[in-house]
Amino acid sequence: MGSLSFLYFGTVIVLTAILVVALRKPVYSVIALLVMFFHIAGLFVTLHAEFLAAVQLIVYAGAILVLYLFVVMLLNVKEDDSYQRQVRLGIGLGLLALAEVAYIVSAAGLPEEPVREPAAALAAAGEKAAAVAGNTETVGRALYTTYLFPFEVSSLILLVAMIGAILMAKKGIMGPEAR
Repeated sequence: MGSLSFLYFGTVIVLTAILVVALRKPVYSVIALLVMFFHIAGLFVTLHAEFLAAVQLIVYAGAILVLYLFVVMLLNVKEDDSYQRQVRLGIGLGLLALAEVAYIVSAAGLPEEPVREPAAALAAAGEKAAAVAGNTETVGRALYTTYLFPFEVSSLILLVAMIGAILMAKKGIMGPEAR
């Protein structure tokens, strides 16, 4: 059941990602992106990462997608034909990447007898850790202990970007009369 749901979510994610790039109308690309975000959240749910699924829906399907939609509506772009000249190059590079993946999978091969000891021990340890602390609590502990410095650096970068965007958006700051 798990591999079947992974196959479904993975297939839809790949197809909608291709549609995001291939569709000519920007609004249709945004809708394909929305479908992709929902399926990524579904993939997180199958991996028992409910917190990440909720964050995926709130942050990406909610905030980021609305931002994309505002930009599309603000720019009033009807259709984009600028990238259509490079379609042969894109197909060629995509086929090259697919050939590389096929080579890696064929070179690795399948084991003759599945190894169950480490996987079973890892699953048991994961279930024991999840029973002791919830998924959200585990993410919070890791974020505020192990990854505290990268978390603080990324929040500082986002703060600087937000202040820069506000300063650039103010009238007269970056205009011709300010120079």
